[in-house]
Amino acid sequence: MDLIQRIIHALTEVHPFHTLVVHFPIALTGSALFFILLALVLRKDILEQVAFANISLAAVSTVVAGITGMMDNAEIYGGNAPNSGTKLMLAVILFVVTTVTALVRWRNPALFHAPLPKKALYISAYFISFGLVSVLAFLGGIILYGFE
Repeated sequence: MDLIQRIIHALTEVHPFHTLVVHFPIALTGSALFFILLALVLRKDILEQVAFANISLAAVSTVVAGITGMMDNAEIYGGNAPNSGTKLMLAVILFVVTTVTALVRWRNPALFHAPLPKKALYISAYFISFGLVSVLAFLGGIILYGFE
């Protein structure tokens, strides 16, 4: 029982919660990009549907990661974490891109088979989302490990 209490204490009192949550948008945008590329190469609709599910979940997890990041910034860094303003701006952009991508695809299930300009925009949104989350992850690493 002591081990369980120590784990709960570590998760709720010691370990910043944002670092646990932030891996979801990172993994989900990476998975979404991976599956949309697989769908293109293998021409399988099911893989595009998996990419769509991942980008949809990435939108939701971005909100949770953003909220926990702001809470940890206020609590741990007194609101002065390095690059916090830039991270907040990029997180909002990531949320908008993933949400718009998911909503447009939800309203148009045949978007993956649309003519080239629409299809290219749809697929490029996956690349943009992954690029944004990669920069956010790098900036988060700077907060934890510094930049030298």
